Amino acid sequence: MTIEEQINALREELRAHNYNYYVLDNPIISDYDFDKKLKVLQTLEEQYPEFYDANSPTLRVGGEITKNFKTVVHEHRMYSLDNSYSKEDLLDWETRIKKLVDGEIKYTCELKYDGASISLTYEKGNLLKAVTRGDGVQGDEVTANIKTIKSIPLKLKGDYLQKFDIRGEIVLPFEGFNKMNKERVEIGEEPYKNPRNTASGSLKLQDSSEVAKRPLDCLLYSVIISNNNSPFGRNAEGKVGFQTQFESLEKARSWGFKVPKAAQLVNSLEGVFEFINYWDVKRYDLPFETDGVVIKVNSLFQQEELGYTAKSPRWAMAYKFKAEQVSTVLNSISYQVGRTGAITPVANLEPVELAGTIVKRASLHNADQIEKLDIRAGDTVFVEKGGEIIPKIITVDFKKRPENSQSTQYITHCPECKTELVRQEGDAKHYCPNFYGCNPQIIGRIQHYITRKAMDIEGLGGETVGLLVNAGLINNYADLYELTAVQVIPLERMAEKSAENLINGIEASKQILFERVLYAIGIRYVGETVAKKLAKHYKSIDNLANASIDDLVNVDEIGEKIAESVINFFSSNENRIIIDRLKQFGVQLEVSEGSLTNQTEKLKNLSFVVSGVFNSISRDELKKMIEDNGGKVSSSISKRTSYIVAGDRMGPSKKIKADQLQIPIISEEEFLNSFI
Repeated sequence: MTIEEQINALREELRAHNYNYYVLDNPIISDYDFDKKLKVLQTLEEQYPEFYDANSPTLRVGGEITKNFKTVVHEHRMYSLDNSYSKEDLLDWETRIKKLVDGEIKYTCELKYDGASISLTYEKGNLLKAVTRGDGVQGDEVTANIKTIKSIPLKLKGDYLQKFDIRGEIVLPFEGFNKMNKERVEIGEEPYKNPRNTASGSLKLQDSSEVAKRPLDCLLYSVIISNNNSPFGRNAEGKVGFQTQFESLEKARSWGFKVPKAAQLVNSLEGVFEFINYWDVKRYDLPFETDGVVIKVNSLFQQEELGYTAKSPRWAMAYKFKAEQVSTVLNSISYQVGRTGAITPVANLEPVELAGTIVKRASLHNADQIEKLDIRAGDTVFVEKGGEIIPKIITVDFKKRPENSQSTQYITHCPECKTELVRQEGDAKHYCPNFYGCNPQIIGRIQHYITRKAMDIEGLGGETVGLLVNAGLINNYADLYELTAVQVIPLERMAEKSAENLINGIEASKQILFERVLYAIGIRYVGETVAKKLAKHYKSIDNLANASIDDLVNVDEIGEKIAESVINFFSSNENRIIIDRLKQFGVQLEVSEGSLTNQTEKLKNLSFVVSGVFNSISRDELKKMIEDNGGKVSSSISKRTSYIVAGDRMGPSKKIKADQLQIPIISEEEFLNSFI
């Protein structure tokens, strides 16, 4: 046997032992024997560096230092899940999806793991990269750290796909977490607060050898196929690998991934409810944290038919178990001012541990909520984490109310600038109307302007914005473009290099596309999606500023509430002055020629429903093509539908409805030849 063959044979043997130990929990050799074989491999690799393998088992120990984690755009966006808290919510969900797909619907039920989301990319059976969820669009590459987690295969086995992403959750089992905390306490250090945050923080440690010391685990739950017009996985020979979610889990398990066996295929919501009832009790026996159940439509074809909303897949729903509740004392109520001037009352609590974290504050939402709960300073209150994330007060323990208790009087003036608050009829919130003179509002608007989804100004964070405003250097986001490095260097924690980076980041933001600038300027109710629609329709800020309310409500999906908000924004002389200054500084306030490449209005006023599986183009590409050419894509057929673009396996009920409404059905070839 040659040296290269010896090295490769040892690698394969060690990978198999890793899989048996960390995935199957069924070791067949002792730790001592494993370590001996690993040492032999390390020695051979050091002697013969020409046989280096980036995915060798010897690299599990870490050692790579990452000072700056590279931001990577996900090839396939990592969506959030819609949450449900009752079985009625799930029944409503099923009613909605049954209107959009044909045939019997089966479900895959999986546990919802409470850890840090990760996306792993594999190519030709090798781990290529690992990226954190981030904001769902882009995350941080943490490949070196992920390679230290022994339940993650560095090389796959079996008939794996040539290229794919697989999504999962990095968790820290209770046993390992408790052991880590015991060791920290013994050396006089503060224990970690909870497994979830510790797992998440581990992924961003700069030294991967430190990550290797932590007993992290990875539970996988979703295979995402790359570069494939079909939702069905194909192996190296092009054969279909799976057609359902449940099959994809079984396939992933056969490739070497740790896929929990709790997942179950059921034929109806009755089966879903049985799964929920079982795990609502048994979850406390699990070795790691879980906070609910994820229910997915099993058929990948039906998943593709259902598609996505702006934030979530329509084909999946998370059922959250009832949150843990604790009681504590409400010490006082304070009030915060948001960037729109909205006032939010905040309960300041006697610190209490809840779901693994120390809770000191909880939102009270508005004056109506305070009145409804009859909540007062000094009350003993019950607190839970809404969706296991945001603490909220559920009720008051009136038996423990102090005798001298006084009713809460909601504030009448802004806690920051002392301006008298206003409350519009039908609005639950009070507002500070001092739009241009109230510091939290000024800071909040600029902080929104610089965020990643808006202008994405590198080197400028929310805390620095506060320092700049409080120092009198800026009073609105247009002022950013007049800053100099000399002005910002005296600020706290601001060195010469960081000052240069900040100024360069501001300069670079002048290249951000108009649709994101429109989102950044902070018109109330104009989010990312609405900003894109308005930018595409009006093409420039001047056209939008001069639009009437009738013009605006005729734009697709722009209602009266949004239209009125746009009119109010541009009716302000101060806002118009700021916009004019942005123009002078060279910020993109009209659609650039480059961003209009391949975009036309040839499908204007036409509405399409896309259904079935397509051969020459993917469903998403087809939808984008329609929207890029001025058309509208709808998920359901109505009398307003102009055409149905039908691929293979279009549902029979859609055809029946199309015939009833006399809507033309065209093939993808007819669409491409006749419309594009």
